[in-house]
Amino acid sequence: MRADESVFDRYRADVERPLLRLFRVYGLPRRAWLAVGVLANLVAQSASLLPPVVLGAAIDALFADDPGPYTLPLVPDAWLPTGATEQFWLSAALIVGSFAVTAAFTWVYGVAANRFAHDVMHAVRTDSFATMQRLDMSFFDDKQTGEVMAVLNNDAGNLEVFLDNALMNSTRLVIMVGGIAVVLFTLNWQLALVTLVAVPLIVLFTAWFMRAIAPRYRARQSAVAAFNTRIENAISGVELTKTTGSEDYETERVFDASHRVFDDTMAVLRLSYFYRPGMELLAGLSFAATFVVGGYWLFSGTAPGPFSGALTAGTFVTFLFMTQRFVAPLAEVSNIVDQVQNARASAERVFGLYDVPTHVEDSPDAVALTDPEGRVEYDDVTFGYADTPGSDAATAGTVLEDVHFTVEGGETLALVGPTGAGKSTVLKLLMRLYDVDSGAVRVDGHDVRDVTLDSLRSAVGYVSQDTFLFDGTVAENVAYGSFDATHEAVVEAAKAAEAHEFIEALPEGYDTRVGERGVKLSGGQRQRIAIARVVLQDPAVLVLDEATSAVDTETELLIQRSLDRLAADRTTFVIAHRLSTVKEADTILVLDEGRVVERGTHEGLLAADGLYATLWGVQAGDLETLPETFLARTTRRSGGDGDADD
Repeated sequence: MRADESVFDRYRADVERPLLRLFRVYGLPRRAWLAVGVLANLVAQSASLLPPVVLGAAIDALFADDPGPYTLPLVPDAWLPTGATEQFWLSAALIVGSFAVTAAFTWVYGVAANRFAHDVMHAVRTDSFATMQRLDMSFFDDKQTGEVMAVLNNDAGNLEVFLDNALMNSTRLVIMVGGIAVVLFTLNWQLALVTLVAVPLIVLFTAWFMRAIAPRYRARQSAVAAFNTRIENAISGVELTKTTGSEDYETERVFDASHRVFDDTMAVLRLSYFYRPGMELLAGLSFAATFVVGGYWLFSGTAPGPFSGALTAGTFVTFLFMTQRFVAPLAEVSNIVDQVQNARASAERVFGLYDVPTHVEDSPDAVALTDPEGRVEYDDVTFGYADTPGSDAATAGTVLEDVHFTVEGGETLALVGPTGAGKSTVLKLLMRLYDVDSGAVRVDGHDVRDVTLDSLRSAVGYVSQDTFLFDGTVAENVAYGSFDATHEAVVEAAKAAEAHEFIEALPEGYDTRVGERGVKLSGGQRQRIAIARVVLQDPAVLVLDEATSAVDTETELLIQRSLDRLAADRTTFVIAHRLSTVKEADTILVLDEGRVVERGTHEGLLAADGLYATLWGVQAGDLETLPETFLARTTRRSGGDGDADD
């Protein structure tokens, strides 16, 4: 995958007829609002064409030196009055009525069109977010947050503009051009040919423009997404930027990303600035040709060139008014094309996201895991990130190979080993954040691929080193995942997690807002809220991934006490670099380079004098006894090899 290619660019390239797919998926279910908008637009635009026609008829029948008959196109003469006074007041009534009908149906059109467009935008946003939520963890390993934000905001907004403006303006253009053509051909087909002579040129010019500008819009959308990603990364890493004095470096990177947006936007605008004046010129030529030919025909009293017959002043005035009405919509074609191309690029991105395959999902015959006892078995498990969608060279390669062990319900298993040994990956497979390449992970004898994801993840409670809290109250974060929990249950869970005392001391107690990612709380406080969350979940299996490594000694004692209480009578997996925290585990597995190289109790592993004993010696400060192989492996891993999760 190219450095500038997102994880789902490959799927966007395969999206066919994105705008047609947009209508099929989102337009058809909302076709009632669309139909009302189109119909109201038809009535409003048709009514707006009536005043010039009535004006022309009135000029010829009421105000000319040699008045002619009072006629209206497509209206039988028998329906029209014969007296001049009646004809005058009918003309006035028709003109006033046409303006009233135009105003009324323009309002109906606006309401219906906006309801349709904004409803689609809402559905696209929510469906895009729901799709993102279902994607495999491998998608998020690629860190394309800005791409997803661009879909949710920029692309959904572009589709709303297209459906609200471009679609309805296109409808208005078709109605106006079609209606004007009918009226003009009815009044004088010869002069109508002059007025409409630019239409074929406009069609050809527009077709060329759409083909030329499409790739430029795609490039601009991609640049916007890359800029969003750069901004998101810069904001998330602002602490590192400041502590390393790298503000100028980050500013330069944002400048480069922003300049790419600028360059790609200017590439679009340069072509648009050529197209728009060209359209206005062609539309203006239609008006000029109508004025020259019709004006000469009228004042000379002789049909010019190959034309024949007479032209009245009223008909000429109607042609001029109609041609002016004709020019304005044609001049807007450039905006419509811009919006259509923008929407096409955005629809490709939206459906490209939708088409990213999901591999970790419920099988058709998945069963719910009910009343789990917590027996966990790994049966010759092999796994590598190279086989997951979206992986790249940084995460490629086999991470686990032939991992085999069994944990009975209620037992505690500790996973230890050097950084990058694969410890965190082992437990990600238990929660089905990824699927094994070969072998099987079983809970109570059920392959985790054969049980529903909801029931599996409800049975596994997870406490990590990097605790995440949503921007909300303390109570909301404790109850996250157990949304029906009562306040009393939240308080009891907090007490069990040694969190109740500090929560009560907060300005608003359990109703205190914690800020984005819990920034208003200390690391230890966030960790205890996470533990309270798992207490409330009451899982059969508990996963503790370096749950105390990022806090001070006093806080660690509090957290460890709550963890010991939480782990009682549960199947518990503990990942720890600090080996003193796993001395009492029933079984300790030692992993190295994706393989289980040792297993046993703390005393037995020390007596074996293997890798575990070496790691214990490192933490005890006995550096002089380290074997050369361990030093070489540690040096190699510090260069970036191994599992980044460990």
